[in-house]
Amino acid sequence: MKTGATEESHSFRLQLAFQGDITFFLRGKARRHVERQLVERTSVKDAIEACGVPHPEIDLILVNGKPVGFDHCVAGDAEIEVYGVGTACPHCKQKRLQLFTVTRFVADGHLGGLTRNLRLLGFDVAYDSQAQDDQLLDVMTREHRALLTRDRRLLMHAIVETGYCPRSQNADEQTIEVIRRFDLAGLIAPFTRCLRCNASLEAAAKADIIGKLEPLTTIYYDQFRRCTGCKQIYWSGSHFPKLQKRIDEIRSRVGGKA
Repeated sequence: MKTGATEESHSFRLQLAFQGDITFFLRGKARRHVERQLVERTSVKDAIEACGVPHPEIDLILVNGKPVGFDHCVAGDAEIEVYGVGTACPHCKQKRLQLFTVTRFVADGHLGGLTRNLRLLGFDVAYDSQAQDDQLLDVMTREHRALLTRDRRLLMHAIVETGYCPRSQNADEQTIEVIRRFDLAGLIAPFTRCLRCNASLEAAAKADIIGKLEPLTTIYYDQFRRCTGCKQIYWSGSHFPKLQKRIDEIRSRVGGKA
């Protein structure tokens, strides 16, 4: 007759406090404190993401008052403080987990308006409205880009190092969010990138492109730019004041220089 002892699992409690606008991701939204009961050791990254907060949105983690990385394991009762990007911590300025100096992005198919705005401001944004998740992650990794998406599950992929989930559904508001998140205000360079294909623009002599212009355009405009990729031609037409107004409004809100 065989006998055996059943080992009882030791349960422990995690008390998580979320600081900054990452409460956007919490169930109930108004909550900042979450308590979890676990029976197996887990990484602090997994414990936090189980609450709904993607790791690229987290800039500092304190476990029992000490800064840790995402791979830190918890196996007993612990108090965990989780700080979003840009959220000050009065007693710890080290162990920040996110990058700020990112200037190249890949955006998912639902962020076409944001993509157009960022390109208008001169930023390099890869975009394919039909791209699947694995394609986005491939471009992100291969071209060293930050991922922009409102799909929190996509941001939670372990392969994602840098990314951001726009809070607003409005393209102009999303643009302001991204500029603030990645500290891009001083790098704004309007009308230097193709809105269609993302390649850079270069000055084009009127004589070199006159055969591609409408008759009235050749009469009223003399300065042109041409895309180095798709060869699209740009000039300051009737749409220009509207675009300039959008740029000026964005700059005024983020502090960019004119």
